[in-house]
Amino acid sequence: MADIAVGVTGALGSMGRMVCAAVAADPELALVATIDPSYAEPHSEDFPAQAPHFVSLDSALSTARLDVLVDFTRPDAVLGNTLAALEAGVAVVVGTTGLAPADLERIGLLAEEKGRAAFIVPNFALGAVLMMRFAAEAARVLPACEIVELHHPRKLDAPSGTAKRTAELIAAAREEAAAQVASSAPAAGGVPIHSVRLPGLVAHQEVIFGGLGETLTIRHDSLSRECFMPGVVLAVKRSASLQGLVVGLENIL
Repeated sequence: MADIAVGVTGALGSMGRMVCAAVAADPELALVATIDPSYAEPHSEDFPAQAPHFVSLDSALSTARLDVLVDFTRPDAVLGNTLAALEAGVAVVVGTTGLAPADLERIGLLAEEKGRAAFIVPNFALGAVLMMRFAAEAARVLPACEIVELHHPRKLDAPSGTAKRTAELIAAAREEAAAQVASSAPAAGGVPIHSVRLPGLVAHQEVIFGGLGETLTIRHDSLSRECFMPGVVLAVKRSASLQGLVVGLENIL
């Protein structure tokens, strides 16, 4: 018997379709709502019937009983979707990038008020999470670095959420390392990020560190979107027991 009822917004996108399939295949999850404006189009009868279809999130929230909503939509829709789900008492797993710091603060306050989780995940690939962790560790010793992120040309945001999250973790590691040695010198400045959008790419990132007479490169490559599915399923399962704003899959590994 499935324990967690899941809805997916952006269900007809490239990631959304794979998320729906992964949720439907897991015996501990139940896909109870797939949500996408494209269901209103004339050819909507051709879409796979994995779960009830909804054109809008509002209609899904008023009809289906949801424990967790997974959002893979657009930067201009994710904030509204997240707030609407939390208002309805539904935990949210967000794979859409583009949320500003002020958006995260607003989401965090509402999540605490409602006693639900707002789980923001810049990258669901387990290898990418390890890449970020290793980069933060390297930054304690080699503070000079730059990030190069490479994606397919359909990706709407630049730099990517993964690159920005990596930069945040590196900055925090630099500050901690500086504090531990009681250095009066400030930590190195912001981490430059270079974005590449080309056909043939999926999702790739390298963090290049430079030292005296040496360089260190930490790289992760997503060769297909399948690599994100174990992380999505893990985030959905854990979000049902979390509360408040949580940023990054590393918090549950």
